[in-house]
Amino acid sequence: MKKLLGFVLPVMLAAAPAGVAWAFETDVLPTSRGDLKITFIGHASLMFQIGGKVIYNDPAGQYGDYGGLPKADLILVAHEHGDHFDPKMIAQLSTDKTKVVLTALCPAKPGGSIVMKNGDEKTVDGIRIEAVPAYNLVHMRSPGMPYHPKGDGNGYILTLGDKRVYVAGDTENIPEMKGIGRIDVAFLPMNLPYTMTPEMAADAARMVKPQILYPYHTGETDTAKIASLLKGEKGIEVRIRKMK
Repeated sequence: MKKLLGFVLPVMLAAAPAGVAWAFETDVLPTSRGDLKITFIGHASLMFQIGGKVIYNDPAGQYGDYGGLPKADLILVAHEHGDHFDPKMIAQLSTDKTKVVLTALCPAKPGGSIVMKNGDEKTVDGIRIEAVPAYNLVHMRSPGMPYHPKGDGNGYILTLGDKRVYVAGDTENIPEMKGIGRIDVAFLPMNLPYTMTPEMAADAARMVKPQILYPYHTGETDTAKIASLLKGEKGIEVRIRKMK
């Protein structure tokens, strides 16, 4: 068990529950509200568990076998693209008490949905959620048409106990990152042409200054590059986790 920057981070391979085709890698971080367990599912799909609550980020069936995983108290959806918004998986993980936070462009909104836009702040089931910008400045679908236009998608900052966790969504190293305040744990995307190069992600990390950085939504990108670029960067620990 390695102690670092105020966190105790046991890295483990989760035992595969009945019906799950593979095990998922997990980390456990102590917070003032008890342990925060992070399960790395695939692509942008993550599961957070804290204080008896289960939170999914962008659960998408194409990136993991969710059979046997717990039902959700809260589901976060970054934007309307199919690798983030999967109504079938949302239905599978939901109960009649599940809250779903999503964007205005997500079609066929499920029951219990809460629409948030950039700049909104809400407390849902005792969890503070901030919706922050996530968009492209450089990478374009066609001239003048970014893959992710400004204002369409969200990144989310969750306050979990005394930790602020930033899940950036599909974004580049945008200037708004300079103003989001203290971040303890950050998930930054790093795949082309949709989000960032390793160099852009390193610049984003220097703006956000998380104590722990997890690259996610990485596609075929060599994640070792971000670790190399941030080697020696004081106060940022890069952690590479397997995402199916």
